[in-house]
Amino acid sequence: MAALLEVDRLAVSFVGQGDAVTAVRGVSLSVNAGERVGLVGESGSGKSVTAQAVMRLLPQTGVTKGTITFDGRNVLNFDSAELARWRGSDIGMIFQDPMSSLNPLMRIGTQITEVLRRHRGLSKPAAREQAVRLLRTVGITDAHERMRDYPNAFSGGMRQRVCIAIAAACAPKLIIADEPTTALDVTIQAQVLDLLDALADQHGTAVVLISHDLGVVSSFCDRILIMYAGQVVESGTTAEIINSPRHPYTRALLDSIVRLEGELPTRLTTIPGAPPIGTPADDMCSFAGRCPRVQERCLSEEPALLPGPHPRSAACHFPLDLTVVSR
Repeated sequence: MAALLEVDRLAVSFVGQGDAVTAVRGVSLSVNAGERVGLVGESGSGKSVTAQAVMRLLPQTGVTKGTITFDGRNVLNFDSAELARWRGSDIGMIFQDPMSSLNPLMRIGTQITEVLRRHRGLSKPAAREQAVRLLRTVGITDAHERMRDYPNAFSGGMRQRVCIAIAAACAPKLIIADEPTTALDVTIQAQVLDLLDALADQHGTAVVLISHDLGVVSSFCDRILIMYAGQVVESGTTAEIINSPRHPYTRALLDSIVRLEGELPTRLTTIPGAPPIGTPADDMCSFAGRCPRVQERCLSEEPALLPGPHPRSAACHFPLDLTVVSR
């Protein structure tokens, strides 16, 4: 069965007054119907740019190469009318900052009913009735009255619930959630993920969850892709990534997670150095400058990720052994 979303050798560059900067380099990924896939990496690793490229939301300075296929159709060939029909009905997106993704000058009810009327063809009364049901579904009390409120009348967690209601309004085949819990406290994070989980189960919706936090992603996703410097450097099932990482960067991300069980560390573990600025060199491993296992080959030859959508793979010349690593 063909994947719902298939991204093949995606590259995204931004052209300005100086040299072009490549933010995504040769990313390939697939998402099956109903599957939950995590995209993990530090800030600047290319996760959000990959999502924006899939949604065709890049600014005019962004140049995209490669292919993006959704349900057998080439997304890069969609005209503006096809894009408008596709977004909302077949694919939805939840952004990191709910305040910037909601229109501060429009009532919450209007923003939800607009989606329902545009993509499902509902009458105004039917759309309002469905919008109230959606708000109740995402846990907003007094939903009928709160339809008249503006976004600034909601807390950050409540605004994110509204964004989830909008993204799920038309039961899309795929939802891309870009850091949906970053600005929320731990309790609200868990509630938002539980809500997204329930809605995905209810409609059989596939989810791509983007995060810098492996702990958050591991509790939700079936598979995980690790991104660094615009590339996928490791992929595998959640159990494989968490219990037996192969790439040193994945290992470092896991070591950076603060765990509450056992004796608390006196000092937090960090990854030394910083990600490369601009476009990394093509003749070396982009992680070489921060890697504890770096060798001469890493400085002269870029490692390749194994081909194919699902095999366990790591772009590393000297990967960690395939044994369960204690954490």
